[in-house]
Amino acid sequence: MPFHEDELAEAEDQHLRSLTAAEAEGDERAVEAALRPRSLDEVVGQARVRDQLGLVLEAARQRGRAPDHVLLSGPPGLGKTTLAMIIAHEMTTPLRITSGPAITHAGDLAAILSGLNEGEVLFVDEIHRMSRPAEEMLYLAMEDFRVDVVIGKGPGATAIPLEIPPFTLVGATTRAGLLPGPLRDRFGFTAHLEFYEPAELDLIVRRSAGLLGVDLTGEGSAEIAGRSRGTPRIANRLLRRVRDYAQVRADGTVTREVAQSALDLYEVDELGLDRLDRAVLDVLCRRFGGGPVGVSTLAVAVGEERETVEEVAEPFLVRNGFLARTPRGRIATPAAWRHLGLTPPAYPDDVAGPTLFED
Repeated sequence: MPFHEDELAEAEDQHLRSLTAAEAEGDERAVEAALRPRSLDEVVGQARVRDQLGLVLEAARQRGRAPDHVLLSGPPGLGKTTLAMIIAHEMTTPLRITSGPAITHAGDLAAILSGLNEGEVLFVDEIHRMSRPAEEMLYLAMEDFRVDVVIGKGPGATAIPLEIPPFTLVGATTRAGLLPGPLRDRFGFTAHLEFYEPAELDLIVRRSAGLLGVDLTGEGSAEIAGRSRGTPRIANRLLRRVRDYAQVRADGTVTREVAQSALDLYEVDELGLDRLDRAVLDVLCRRFGGGPVGVSTLAVAVGEERETVEEVAEPFLVRNGFLARTPRGRIATPAAWRHLGLTPPAYPDDVAGPTLFED
């Protein structure tokens, strides 16, 4: 049902009040949540996913039924949780939030499902990390809206079927390839979120600046957007840090010069590489001559865990052509050498140079 103008104004006022309160309490998570879009119309970017999802939700509203189960995949920070909240908001139903690692037993999932009301949205973040027994219980719940609760052990165990009301499961994953086929096939709608273009991030930064009350110039917004690694979460985080810098060391206005000085202070360079990214490239080029080097060796050399290098730094470096994954290990590309101000080595005739093949 559409809102009247006075209802929209009241919703906007409440949104700003919650944001102000979160800022006053210094609650970063609450601030981040307050900056999220609340409807599909407010979402910037992801046009294909937005249109497809809007069609699914509108059809469900017209039929008076819960939407099909939705699977959202993509790198962290692109809006999977936000879309889950928007689905619940668009369907005017409550949202239950949990995560795959939190569901360690089938009983955990049974307790969550049995507490759902008709039409509610259940959001499971990192769904690929759910335990196998819970995953198998979820198959039946998604298809038949029923779970079998096993009472007792051994030969005397009895399975009691428990009916649950129709609901919508929204699963989010950063590693869709780890999802078993039977689970993936039970989702009626799947979407992969792509990294954002600088122009889209510019709009996001401007919107967030308006909500935060930040005096921001167009050039300052573009500078922040260009260093945000294609990720709205990073763009909003950098905006808050630049705002702090402008407040303390400038006149409060975020210009290009202020944004550059602030981001240089926080070790985010003009291409969005942070301290860890540059440390990986520096070690790879200066200490190991450009590679090939195993990821475990790289992690030890920069003083980080293997998973941190592999899941945080490496995807961005590969996507931007600074790092190549080969069967023998990681290799720095000529772009990486040039970015560090170094001269790329000459590769022998029998070596074609870095390639982007997975190892």
